[in-house]
Amino acid sequence: MKYLIIGAGGTGGSIGAFMTEAGKDVTVIARGKHLEAIQKNGLKMETTVKGNYTVFPIKAWDMEHYDEQPDIIFNCVKGYSLEETIPFIRRVAHKDTVVIPILNIYGTGGRMQELLPDLLVTDGCIYIAAEIKEPGTILQKGDIFRVVYGVRKPEEYRPVLEQVAADLQDSGIMAVLSDDIRRDAMQKFTFVSAMGACGVYYDINAGGAQQEGIERDTFITLIYEIDALAKVMDIHFAVDIVKTNLEILDNLSPEANSSLQRDLKQGKDSEIDGLIFEVVRLGRQYGVQVPTYEMIAEKLGFKA
Repeated sequence: MKYLIIGAGGTGGSIGAFMTEAGKDVTVIARGKHLEAIQKNGLKMETTVKGNYTVFPIKAWDMEHYDEQPDIIFNCVKGYSLEETIPFIRRVAHKDTVVIPILNIYGTGGRMQELLPDLLVTDGCIYIAAEIKEPGTILQKGDIFRVVYGVRKPEEYRPVLEQVAADLQDSGIMAVLSDDIRRDAMQKFTFVSAMGACGVYYDINAGGAQQEGIERDTFITLIYEIDALAKVMDIHFAVDIVKTNLEILDNLSPEANSSLQRDLKQGKDSEIDGLIFEVVRLGRQYGVQVPTYEMIAEKLGFKA
């Protein structure tokens, strides 16, 4: 199995490092100084589970110079960079290549499928707290590392998806081949959206919501609002979504924060539209009240 990982940030870089270390055939796509550092010195990992180590060598290229044909593509870019990956995927994929998007934005797989009608595009999400610390270095905060993916329609299932799960597990990554990816992707979205919105609004790290107070109460309220929206969309969680997300929050390092916060503070492009504004739009579309999201979105400059 030949794997390609588009995006070597906290998500893609971690998957690439773990799978390369386990002997899988993996190439990561990166750019700029991050790519230069990986090509020259390998990918340095700072983790709480495995300690600090370097994966070297690791195959790394930019999109222009990659010339293989992967069997599996993990797309791990930010939502605002998604479109630029489509021509690249069309160029490198063969007819049986499976694309697994691992993005924060709900519904990404369906949107990509429309743009890549000749390939199978699943949906997917990831549970991890990781970021680029400096070029060539990934910092993981906490021990959670779980990839969830699956097809939206039963007839789209392929046995190769089981092999992907086996390869991830063999690499030390918890893999879940979902039987209801709409539910499981929305479940992840409830966490990352609420965490991002709460963190940006109050300017706090995870520690600020790990103790009782208005920040934690707001985090919980945001989850309830998406839960109400999900029910109207005929998505029903198999767990107590508030309890589950609080457990995830409380297991994070107190210093952990969302990529949305980091991008906004650094003046970069961000996923604010897909993570926060889209909830407001969906609420209006489905007739569901999301007043806390409305309040936060208004502060962040949302225009109807």
